[in-house]
This record gives sequence, structure tokens and C-alpha cells, in this order.
Amino acid sequence: MSKIAILKELWDFLRVRKRYWLAPIVIILGLLSLLIIFAESSAVAPFIYTLF
Repeated sequence: MSKIAILKELWDFLRVRKRYWLAPIVIILGLLSLLIIFAESSAVAPFIYTLF
């Protein structure tokens, strides 16, 4: 099964179940988790903490 087929099947599932509004929430949570992981292990942490 190709990656495009998997994405199409996921989109069809979200569309049929009316769950397409979950996509932005999942993306934002993923980006925030990456930001937290990056901030823990770098010298950029003081600059990131000033954003919050």
C-alpha cells in the first residue's frame, strides 16, 4: 500500500466520520511536543521560554 493511498484512506475516514476538525489539533500538539523536546536539550531554551 502506498503512502498516498494511506493518506487518502485517512482523509476518507475523517470526512465520513466528520472528524476532519481533529487534524489541526493533532498537528499543533505534535509541533508543541517537538518544541518542548528541542528546548530541553539545547542552548536555545532560554529564548524559547521567553515566548511563553
